[in-house]
Amino acid sequence: MVCGFCPFVGSSQSRDSKARALPVLGVDFMGKPLLVSDQKGRGDWSPKSSRNFSVQAQASICVSRAMRWWEKTLKPNMVEIHSAQELVDSLLNAGDRLVIVDFYSPGCGGCKALHPKICQLAELNPDAIFLKVNYEDLKPMCHALNIHVLPFFRFYRGEDGRLCSFSCTNATIKKFKDALAKHGTERCSLGPAKGLNESELMSLASIGELSIHSPLFSTEKGSVEDLVMGSIDLSGVLSKAGNKMELKEEMLC
Repeated sequence: MVCGFCPFVGSSQSRDSKARALPVLGVDFMGKPLLVSDQKGRGDWSPKSSRNFSVQAQASICVSRAMRWWEKTLKPNMVEIHSAQELVDSLLNAGDRLVIVDFYSPGCGGCKALHPKICQLAELNPDAIFLKVNYEDLKPMCHALNIHVLPFFRFYRGEDGRLCSFSCTNATIKKFKDALAKHGTERCSLGPAKGLNESELMSLASIGELSIHSPLFSTEKGSVEDLVMGSIDLSGVLSKAGNKMELKEEMLC
């Protein structure tokens, strides 16, 4: 079975007759001969010939899509990330499930070689979530997260947030398997998922990748305000306690 191959529509006899009727150019593409009709200057254009060119255009699109290795053999628990907000939301909504963020680039040879094995590991660990981040599509976000080496992986889980991060290739795949075995065991997390840390969120917001008006930041702002107000109240209580002690000392004197 050849994936990504789009055959031309029509019988071989029909193709032979068309080849004799029209001048053709022989082109070798990926080891396969293609016939391209030269219809320049012909006045007998018809919708039928237009359909033939449409089929050829669809075939070229199919071939180009077949070259997109990062879209092949994906598993149900592998999700493509398209924005910083989507990454933040995916991490926060994962609950207690292990989340592996896979940073890759279409032009990275190491990423391409490792991709089939990552897909196999995703299939063997259906409870884990694999978030795929295309470095070329999300460069500002990757720079803000200090991703400078590819392929690169980050492991997150529940209230612990980021557990580990490292670069990995086919030669060092054991590093990935060991991390998966260590952090993929069953556990019960009492608190909500943490996701990215505060400094990373602020960095993403500073370059416009996240909105500072999002509920995420309003919640954090509220918690900071509560902390400040709590410290003020505590200082007030301590001040009153100190005044009472001084008053008692004066009465004893």
